Amino acid sequence: MAFSTRLVSSLRPALAALHWAAPSQRRGLSTPQGSEPSLDLGGIFPPLATPFSPSQEVDYAQLEGNLRRYASIPFRGLVVLGSNGEYPYLAPRERVEVVSCVRRALPRDRLLLAGSGCESTQATIELTVSTAEAGADVALVVTPCYYRGAMTTAALVHHYTEVGDASPIPVVLYSVPANTGLDLPMEAVITLAQHPNIIGIKDSGGDITRLGLMVHKTRQEDFQVLAGSAGFLLASYAVGASGGVCALANVLGDPLCQLDHLCREGQWQKARDLQHRLIEPNTAVTRRFGIPGLKKAMEWFGYYGGPCRAPLAPLSPAQVEELRSTFSANGWL
Repeated sequence: MAFSTRLVSSLRPALAALHWAAPSQRRGLSTPQGSEPSLDLGGIFPPLATPFSPSQEVDYAQLEGNLRRYASIPFRGLVVLGSNGEYPYLAPRERVEVVSCVRRALPRDRLLLAGSGCESTQATIELTVSTAEAGADVALVVTPCYYRGAMTTAALVHHYTEVGDASPIPVVLYSVPANTGLDLPMEAVITLAQHPNIIGIKDSGGDITRLGLMVHKTRQEDFQVLAGSAGFLLASYAVGASGGVCALANVLGDPLCQLDHLCREGQWQKARDLQHRLIEPNTAVTRRFGIPGLKKAMEWFGYYGGPCRAPLAPLSPAQVEELRSTFSANGWL
């Protein structure tokens, strides 16, 4: 499925024509009106957990089962191959197969964002093209970080510009410093927001001042800011974020969509009360217990969680009890 850089370069004119087709010809796109974005990212996106069998193979039947349940929740779309999807542990073939599986099951009016960030620019372009062929609507591209000391603003702008130029689908930047040790510099975000094929950023850092400044500094561009966690979703909306990519939505999708609705309707007191009940469960399935905690919580709410891939280890009995207590204390169990 991989393309060589030479082949990608030769296809760029055709790919660009496909992307910039009329909105009615492009899946999931809204018709631009005035200052409205050409591709509306407003709403909640769960970054899907990847189900594995007891032998740690991707379990596509269980993935389809989870997708059937998620279909009843008013998500704007889904994210695959993100941090919560154990993306670094998936083989290149599995990454493309997961995108294909989700695209087949996903209603056509819902967006599919697929992680395609790799350490090199060439590999990122190749995987982006492959995931687009498999049905992704948007590429979610995490910052390269292995040589983080060399990832200057200039290097990152060059990387993302090359990816944006070559990608047949719109690109969303992805800054997750807890995993990469690297915050995408504000100067890079402002510069890249001017690229016609880079339409937003998912920022998981939790710095509301930074999120608000991103919204402010890119307000003249077709560019949207997505909160990267449910713990600061209300605050993100208050400073102008468009939506959220929230791990907790794998478990509490309906309440997160309700929080999105309350914020859009200006019902801030109800939104604040709901946000308060989501903070501790969100922390439990992200920073505290991570993906093993997320998958355990999914099982309590009727989804398939299953094992993680090694070296991620399952929770201990004491950790499971602590996780359950966190959800119970906030009225979710």
